[in-house]
Amino acid sequence: MGCCNKECGLIAGAVIGAVVAILGGVLIPLGNSIIEGTVEKESVIEPGTTAYDNWVTTGAHVYRQFWLFDVKNPQEVLQYGARPVVLEKGPYTYRTRYLPKENITFNPNQTVSFLLPSCAVFEPSMSVGPEEDNITSLNLGVAGAYSLLPENSHVILETLIKLSKSSLFQHRTVKDLLWGYTDPMLKKTVGVFYPYNGTFDGYYTVNNGKEDISKVGIIDRWKGERTLPFWNDTYCNMINGTDASSFPPFVDKKKPLYFFSSDICRSVSASYEKSMDLKGIEVYRYTLQPSTLASPTVNPDNRCFCRDPKTTKNCTLAGVLDISACKEDITILISLPHFLHGSPSLREAVLGLNPSEEHHKTFIDVEPTTGFSLRFAKRIQVNMMYGPSKVITVLKKVKDYTVFPIVWMNETAALDDETADMFKKELISRIQMLEIIQQVLLGTGLAVFALCLISYCVVRRSRLKRTF
Repeated sequence: MGCCNKECGLIAGAVIGAVVAILGGVLIPLGNSIIEGTVEKESVIEPGTTAYDNWVTTGAHVYRQFWLFDVKNPQEVLQYGARPVVLEKGPYTYRTRYLPKENITFNPNQTVSFLLPSCAVFEPSMSVGPEEDNITSLNLGVAGAYSLLPENSHVILETLIKLSKSSLFQHRTVKDLLWGYTDPMLKKTVGVFYPYNGTFDGYYTVNNGKEDISKVGIIDRWKGERTLPFWNDTYCNMINGTDASSFPPFVDKKKPLYFFSSDICRSVSASYEKSMDLKGIEVYRYTLQPSTLASPTVNPDNRCFCRDPKTTKNCTLAGVLDISACKEDITILISLPHFLHGSPSLREAVLGLNPSEEHHKTFIDVEPTTGFSLRFAKRIQVNMMYGPSKVITVLKKVKDYTVFPIVWMNETAALDDETADMFKKELISRIQMLEIIQQVLLGTGLAVFALCLISYCVVRRSRLKRTF
């Protein structure tokens, strides 16, 4: 009778173990469902959610760091047609995006509209010198007028240059070059980022994700339009993805992330590179691919971004994007810093450039469950173009069209320790705890089931032996 009780107890133990293991197995999809439901609820852009609080005002400090290109041989370029030699000087750092979104309006069609204020405050402690540092740079007024005027108007430009005592290069402070100064030739304010402070980016209208979380943050309209007006082509005028501050949750590393940048007047995509640890949080690093600014001969999709055969060598030049169509009264060409991924001819025309993947690529580190961007570095370079002229004195020695680097910018932000701890406490630790419970239940249940089953077999065999 004792043996029978022991066998019954072991069978009961095996059953209990199996039930516990099944419970652990059931908790896996159930737990995932709970996590997904919580993330989806908190990712909606509406008051009271975690996403909304982070969306209204950027929690992390956002900085714009500038490196300006100082020309070391301006007289040699003017007198002998020598290639310019430049030395980058920086960083000069400004804090940006510290003001909350304005004019937030919730629309009936599950979208929300807003304006993004532009602001920049100089950070001396994060800079190599004061804003009053002098830089020898390309004359923005002369280069801009040269790019806009046809060749038969060079006589007029030559007259204006002489009357204003201007030249191809000029000495200006960092502050003037970045934010604006009155040009003596054009008699108006010019600057690489003029106007900036006190202006707004947008009006943006984005999906709030309430009906479909896979669309949260996706831009529906920019400045009231669903497409861009710049490129005269349906494909290039598409507004794709988010503004890169966040993406829809449950990121799939096999798919690229799309985002729109008003700085370069177009949408781009970034591809998964690797997984990384950021303050104890796993993130996916996404990077801009070389094909983004490849020549149309390599990437046919870029054909509609090629607007001027003169500045792009009949659309064979890689690494630059002419955004003149979306910048008033100035010819601007955008590239990656130091012409990273650009045609060799760009770096051969201007000496002193040293492109580096580590320092000059654009990347975004995204937490895959929530889709939040926890660290990013948006790196772009602003260039202008000048070329030869038989009439304009300061350009008579110039041998070929030159894309000249003015400044490159690194707009960057990273998760701080306080936010990282909150993120881990509110999300990561809960997911880990649920996973531990699942594993303990599954492991313990299987162990009890196996142990009881083996013990039952041993006891039963022993009893049968004694019986016979």
